[in-house]
Amino acid sequence: MADSPTSISDKWWHSAAVYQVYPRSFFDGNGDSLGDLVGVQSKLPYLKKLGIDAIWLSPFYPSPQHDSGYDVADPRDVDSIYGTLSDTQSLIDASHELDIKVMVDLVPNHVSIDHPWFQAALASPPGSKERARFHFLDAGEQPPNNWVSMFGGPAWTQITEANGELGQCYLHVFDSSQPDLNWTNPDVAADWIDTLKFWLDRGVDGFRVDVAHGLAKDMTYADLPDPVGLTEALRFDLDDGSTEAAERRLLIENSGFFDRDELQEIYREWRKVLDSYPGDRMAVSEAWVPAHRAGRYVSPTSLHQIFGFDFLVVAWSASVMQETIKKAIAAVQAVGAPPTWALSNHDSPRVVTRLGGGETGLARARALAMVAHALPGSIYVYQGEELGLPDAPLADSDREDPVFFRTNGAQKGRDGARVPLPWTASSAPYGFTESESATWLPQPDHWSQLSVEAEDFDAASTLNLYRASLDQREQFRGEVRFIDSGDSEVMIFARDNGIHMAVNTGLEAYSLPEFLLEAEIMLDSEVVKILGDKTEVLPPNCARWFRVFT
Repeated sequence: MADSPTSISDKWWHSAAVYQVYPRSFFDGNGDSLGDLVGVQSKLPYLKKLGIDAIWLSPFYPSPQHDSGYDVADPRDVDSIYGTLSDTQSLIDASHELDIKVMVDLVPNHVSIDHPWFQAALASPPGSKERARFHFLDAGEQPPNNWVSMFGGPAWTQITEANGELGQCYLHVFDSSQPDLNWTNPDVAADWIDTLKFWLDRGVDGFRVDVAHGLAKDMTYADLPDPVGLTEALRFDLDDGSTEAAERRLLIENSGFFDRDELQEIYREWRKVLDSYPGDRMAVSEAWVPAHRAGRYVSPTSLHQIFGFDFLVVAWSASVMQETIKKAIAAVQAVGAPPTWALSNHDSPRVVTRLGGGETGLARARALAMVAHALPGSIYVYQGEELGLPDAPLADSDREDPVFFRTNGAQKGRDGARVPLPWTASSAPYGFTESESATWLPQPDHWSQLSVEAEDFDAASTLNLYRASLDQREQFRGEVRFIDSGDSEVMIFARDNGIHMAVNTGLEAYSLPEFLLEAEIMLDSEVVKILGDKTEVLPPNCARWFRVFT
């Protein structure tokens, strides 16, 4: 990506490698079988060695944990299962000593049913100022409109009023334990400014904004033409240029509760707060929006980054990858913002599983990581991705995700990607905890060879591949220039300084062009064997970095 007049290449978040920590599954530091902030701090040297520039902490706030902490009861405190505010400050300070930035999750679309505001709303009558902070509407035998929850089922829950009679309904675009806030209410906007300042004052460097595209709602609450189709379109959808994709995008653009124009005024106020603090404080939007709308969330008057979700769903196809990369860069280049790349997160299948599982899925995941790490912008790494972890197989009786329960098991939910990490090469709990109690989600019996300990000294391990690629990616500079490979299943692009990246998504080995035969191999997603013609071809499901000397 060429520098523009509004280039922000000197900002830390322009090219950072950010590691997502899902605290309850990262490492248990106090021996109670749940991951915590003390555990995160103890593993900072591991993250430093990995090559991480920043950590992003998923919610650690007080919560009844109906949705693993994304149902927040107080965004300006710490849940006792994770530690204390003092532990948070210690983690921030220790991270900064290692030159690691700290980002925290914000969940401004909704709160927990345990939040004091919602409890006050339940205790107050219809039309009260307490209920005006949420979306409470009168209801008869049917909900106020036909909107449906992203987690399945209706987006409305009817309450029992103080007199014991059925009363109003409240809106929850996600679980019924997560009532949506009414962002037209000045109390809501002011309270979130206070939350921003609370964490900025404690030294937080940035924020990940959950459901950043969802805060504004159609306040007429009009019915949608296809509410179920809308939620399906919003679940990791990929614009592949097909008629079906165009129809899905039309549904998204006419949503009553996502990606509305009114959002921009909210983020203008947030940007003023962020810009008033020293040290390049930033925010990244979790916003599933069409590419042509992405630039609205990243500008000098809005937020700083928008998650690039395309690689969470991109097909294992070189030609599709190439078009995806072009669109992703173009979407934010016009406003001078850096692209971002992520292969997985706590809401998605792990990349090994999504790309086929087993040895094939692992090979493809390693190769896709090298593609992403060679691109301009920031890379977001979800914990365990650097170990090549697949989704953990779980019995239905072990699942906790509200998606599983709200769909009556039709959708298995996200638990498979949230199982606690394996640290040592023994049996479960693999050094995750010293407690004899079971971990909150059970770990598989076959993860010993995927533990940090097992992979640490294995030169061919995924962990050491990530260490090498995160270290060497700093050498990549300049715009992406695609080179015709002569094969639709092989993508080759060049960056400055003669550095090239090639990936083979086909079933057959690809004979390298002459200019790459003489190049220096910087890194290979497989172990390069200097034997016979092994260096003359690029195997299937493999990516390679070259330095071409001219």
